[in-house]
Amino acid sequence: MKRSSGLPINRARIICYPAAALLAGLFAAQGLSTLQVYLSNKALYRTLTVVNNAGYLAVPNQQIMDRLQEFGPAFYGGLFFTLSVGAGLSLISFAAVWVWDRLFSRNTILLIFLLFLWAVCLAAVNFKGFSPLVSAYFFVIPAVVFLVTLRLMPPQPGRYPWFYRLIPLIPIALLACLWGTQMDGHIFEDLKDKLLLSNPAGKEITDFYYRYTLYPAEVFKALDQKTIKTCNLEQIRKRPLKRLLEGKLLAHDYLNTGGKGEVDLTIRKEGKSLILENGGEVILRTTANDFLSAPASTLKQFSSETDRYLFFRQFTFLSLLIGFPITLYLFLYTIIVFLSCLFFGLRVSSVTASILCFSAGILLFVPVFHGKTVKIDKKDLSQTMESGRWKEKSIVDDLIKKIEESDMWYEQWRAYKALKELGWKQTRSKRPNKRVDNPLI
Repeated sequence: MKRSSGLPINRARIICYPAAALLAGLFAAQGLSTLQVYLSNKALYRTLTVVNNAGYLAVPNQQIMDRLQEFGPAFYGGLFFTLSVGAGLSLISFAAVWVWDRLFSRNTILLIFLLFLWAVCLAAVNFKGFSPLVSAYFFVIPAVVFLVTLRLMPPQPGRYPWFYRLIPLIPIALLACLWGTQMDGHIFEDLKDKLLLSNPAGKEITDFYYRYTLYPAEVFKALDQKTIKTCNLEQIRKRPLKRLLEGKLLAHDYLNTGGKGEVDLTIRKEGKSLILENGGEVILRTTANDFLSAPASTLKQFSSETDRYLFFRQFTFLSLLIGFPITLYLFLYTIIVFLSCLFFGLRVSSVTASILCFSAGILLFVPVFHGKTVKIDKKDLSQTMESGRWKEKSIVDDLIKKIEESDMWYEQWRAYKALKELGWKQTRSKRPNKRVDNPLI
């Protein structure tokens, strides 16, 4: 049966069902990610309020704090997870259903094996403690894509040359190999500098990314990756020890908020031992001498032990690197095939779409390959910071002013990093230590 105009229903179904299944997964991911970022923003707002009231320099500032309670930043920030982990899980789920149905005729043993892998992923994301929303990604998205794919997947075609089935996959494999040669850690910088910043639309995308990227980033950062951390030293009764601990912690951006609100680190003394806790749970035991002599290594270990999002973070970045580009490719492929089928047969349209999509991937690759981002040598950077411009004490005040007045979280974050590189550290007065004349000391 055919529609009165356009494509036959069966042909349209064959063309569009992969994209429809992926869209269903992305919509599910967007709902979950919006909720996750919103809850993270609310928690960050409470922390920043305590930090600000304690007299420290809050990053982000009051302008961003007010936005943390709004829906917009949560929705736009959630797009990061939708286009990374959402795309990755949707692709994996669709591929699993396709293989199970098309290649193994819905074999029960394979289904049990796939369900086992699914359970392993759920266990991995909860290895260091149950994470409800992270678990929801790995439970809801595969389930949605699985059901939608089975609902929309057309019956097995009859005799169909195997070559035509592989045509859509060949360009993806070739482009993956080609782009893989550029995966040197600077690929995203190259794409930004050589592609996005070279045109008005790309500049808008870049501005959007930097305006909202830190909202989702805050969700799954380990403690040592966060700009500001909070601590509680109220259970340390000896004042000299408390002052020493507070000084060491300040150098690593752990701010003593006096036990107000939820804190990232609580330290108490028990005999000769220092007990480091997080969320009421004992994480590490050490001695005062060991902690004071090597606070960086102790805090790094503490961060590692409390990091519940390692697997989720790695999966997200891998999905951003692989899942997002393949998803874009498949949507572009679907659109081209759909339009081409208005004039040609399905096989011709499939070949045409594959060629055009592959050509688009090559065109994007050329400017990146011929214009690699210049790497800054650390020695040169160190010499620059030692120059007269960086020795001017006013630069510290300028950076603090930027943090307090800028309306972009990313700019505040960069300014704070610059302050730390200058040797500045937090005080309750929100200004550099007055006993230090040279901000480089």
